[in-house]
Amino acid sequence: MTDDAQCPTDDRQNPADTRQHLARLEQRLARLEDEAAVTSLILSYGPLVDSGRAEAVAGLWEEDGVYDVDELLMTGREEIAAMVRSANHQRWIGLGCAHVVGPPRVRVHGDLAVAVCYTTMIVRDPETGGFTLRRATANLWRLRRGADGWRVTVRTNRVLDGRAESPELLARGAAADGSAEEA
Repeated sequence: MTDDAQCPTDDRQNPADTRQHLARLEQRLARLEDEAAVTSLILSYGPLVDSGRAEAVAGLWEEDGVYDVDELLMTGREEIAAMVRSANHQRWIGLGCAHVVGPPRVRVHGDLAVAVCYTTMIVRDPETGGFTLRRATANLWRLRRGADGWRVTVRTNRVLDGRAESPELLARGAAADGSAEEA
């Protein structure tokens, strides 16, 4: 650095300025850690659901969390776990499937976060052995930090099939600042 005023280790700098600078750095680091924790939680969904770990999938949500998929509304961890244990989902696992979660855009505001991303579901055709894209969805995640860390309060998925609701969901999530009201 060429500007002595910018260097936090400069002996000539005011100690109060150094404390303020460190406080800003700590805030930025905390925000980045929160964003990384939320991202890790979201990206764990695919491997957990594709390996049939029902309780671990449900544990990503708060006890009364909501998972709103086009054709299915699940409220609470038990309903989410039941979806993973269902015959239909187990059939997908048995055939070979991958829920691929794209990197989320995460915004944290205190103890609330909003994330938006895409997911795709790729399934194996047992006759050909090839893979096919079954669905692509827009995802809006709302999360809250609690005593046990970050958990999903509401996840909304909408198929990207040309309906206006799906891109609107993406736009709401991309514009959100992390507060629950934004999304």
